[in-house]
Amino acid sequence: MKIFTVLALSFLTSAAIQGAQNPAKPPAISAATPAARSKIDPAKEADIRHLLDVAGTAAVIQQLTRSTEQSIKPMVTNALPPGEYRDKLVDLFFERFHSKLDTKNLLDLAVARYDENFSDEEIKGLIIFYQTPLGQKVVTTLPKLTAELQQDGQSLGQQAGRDAMLEVLSGHPDIAQALQAASHKSAPR
Repeated sequence: MKIFTVLALSFLTSAAIQGAQNPAKPPAISAATPAARSKIDPAKEADIRHLLDVAGTAAVIQQLTRSTEQSIKPMVTNALPPGEYRDKLVDLFFERFHSKLDTKNLLDLAVARYDENFSDEEIKGLIIFYQTPLGQKVVTTLPKLTAELQQDGQSLGQQAGRDAMLEVLSGHPDIAQALQAASHKSAPR
């Protein structure tokens, strides 16, 4: 359940950033969202919404939105040319982004996806699980665990990137020299 939320937020955030970097070509918004494609049985929809509630999905979405913003804000900032405008633009972008990315809309998407992937019987089984002490521990522990794993993954990825670059440059002195020459040319004078 939490994986869906992470993937959805990652997709939405990257799509928003791509749209912001290329405002001349806005992305097409399709009416064929999961919620628009099918009508969900009202009893099953109520069960799914109850599941999302007992699983703390809204709180997880909000926490992951904050975590995602913290991790991508430096990338958005660095993707823009330097200048005094940049920090204000990034802050305003995220403010506007949050106003458009409503938790309720994400929950509606989750309802449609759960409807597609789980029977009502399975949904009811998940509700029972999330109401147990272990289920409640999952609800309280998984957001923190997910954030920690995200940080660990970032650290691991950064270290792997540094190591790979050092290995490539040490194995190819001609490329290392070209990089150094290019760095000197582009350095501010």
